[in-house]
Amino acid sequence: MSARRFFLIREDILTDAMIKTLEAKSMLQSGEAKKINEAAQKVGLSRSAFYKYKDGIFPFHAMAKEKIVTLSINLLDKSGTLSELLMIVANTGANILTINQTIPLQGRAHITLSIDTAPITMQLDELFEQMKKLKAVEKVELAGSG
Repeated sequence: MSARRFFLIREDILTDAMIKTLEAKSMLQSGEAKKINEAAQKVGLSRSAFYKYKDGIFPFHAMAKEKIVTLSINLLDKSGTLSELLMIVANTGANILTINQTIPLQGRAHITLSIDTAPITMQLDELFEQMKKLKAVEKVELAGSG
């Protein structure tokens, strides 16, 4: 039997049935729906379509669970900026494993931040958006996971 391969695909490319399957799975996980039939009906999906996709499609944040994620962040060199950034990460419930910061040159510093995403309470893209809202944050990128 050949090894399964995985792909990261943008949401706008997914079929309607795949998106609805993700919505139904989310409802079941949150308790908004108690049974598959109820969740499928709420999102306008047939049970057969749900069963077809349920074991093959997952939100990106679910794939990153229980993994170490490394972020590459560019910051303006302003007092308290790193503290604000780390507070955002801490508020998600993530466990900060390592922090590496370059010496600020020309008013900018590069941060490499490794976090354990197992206890995270939000999706990674939401975390990135919160980080980017800080005026001193110029760039946030996922450098790796595993």
